[in-house]
Amino acid sequence: MLYALEQDPEYIHLQTELVRMQRWAMEKKKRVVIIFEGRDAAGKGGAIMRFVRFLNPRGYRIVALMKPTKQEKGQWFFQRYIKELPNPGEMVLFDRSWYNRAVVEPVMGFCTKKKYEQFMEQVVPFEKMIVDDGIILIKFWFSIDNHEQQRRLDLRRNEPLQQWKLSLVDQMALDKWDDYTHYKKVMFDNTATPLTPWVVIKGNNKDRARLEAMRYVISQIDYPEKGQTGERIVPDDNIVLVHDNVTRRVNYEEER
Repeated sequence: MLYALEQDPEYIHLQTELVRMQRWAMEKKKRVVIIFEGRDAAGKGGAIMRFVRFLNPRGYRIVALMKPTKQEKGQWFFQRYIKELPNPGEMVLFDRSWYNRAVVEPVMGFCTKKKYEQFMEQVVPFEKMIVDDGIILIKFWFSIDNHEQQRRLDLRRNEPLQQWKLSLVDQMALDKWDDYTHYKKVMFDNTATPLTPWVVIKGNNKDRARLEAMRYVISQIDYPEKGQTGERIVPDDNIVLVHDNVTRRVNYEEER
């Protein structure tokens, strides 16, 4: 519960660090993008809500795009995401992102093979342009095993306050588990670079996953008051795995 977390000194210290980081970003006109990806029910939305709990609403936006309109389907794929990139002094948190085309769309048959392959060719240069222009880009993948996914999906079915989260795609997720694993592996192998690595958060324990994700962001951005809370700001490498195709590779069986 949020109330319990708000009584947790570790959580409060990390939130304080995020507030100070955001204040610096707003003052210095920095632009930050944080992508939250993962399997259905992996905890992406809940992590985002913990991130922004005490942030200044004038300095961040949460972007969770609906399926593309007829007009958007005729545009360059990245166009509708470019419109959502941050203005100076702003942080944008994507609850799913352009990486829908790397995993969800091919698994569910929502895009053609040609469009998928075109995306895979363009996404690394696209992200390099973003970073070269000064945007801080962090890409999270929240990882859970199939038993935990089943438990969370069952909870959504039975809990009235969470039923809005359950979609047809969610209900098909378990049946297509191996397909998701295949496309996730291809995505990591082709889109993780030293400039824009994938940061895998082991998410079976929601609270630990969220705290360590916060810690990772704090560790990556320098701001004047960084670390003054005394809280640990180095992420736990038992929970946070950085995949950049150079220094470390993710165990693709971790979600089985």
